[in-house]
Amino acid sequence: QVQLVESGGGLVQPGGSLRLSCAASGFTFSRYTMNWYRQAPGKERELVAAITSAGASANAGDSVKGRFTISRDNAKNTVYLQMNSLKPEDTAVYYCNVVLLRLRGPIEYWGQGTQVTVSS
Repeated sequence: QVQLVESGGGLVQPGGSLRLSCAASGFTFSRYTMNWYRQAPGKERELVAAITSAGASANAGDSVKGRFTISRDNAKNTVYLQMNSLKPEDTAVYYCNVVLLRLRGPIEYWGQGTQVTVSS
């Protein structure tokens, strides 16, 4: 059974930092690209960052470029999102995501999400 469990969210002041973690189980973690998404109130869910099985990473947009860093530890089956210089507009629920390739086609899995609130 595939499980993605996020942690590390919370309330932080503007300019602060948080590190989110996503512990994965139920699949061969090291073989798959892992993604972080976020969804702010009243907005669509958006891709924040992705990291391939080989560790090549990318941020999805200029809004987080230079501030957010995605990484992974295949020995711990965990993907991280280091968030620095946080801004109020980073407030959202952050989700871990993976798309697994199955015989019947790709299947997408999501964690339950972790709330990040940036406010003074």
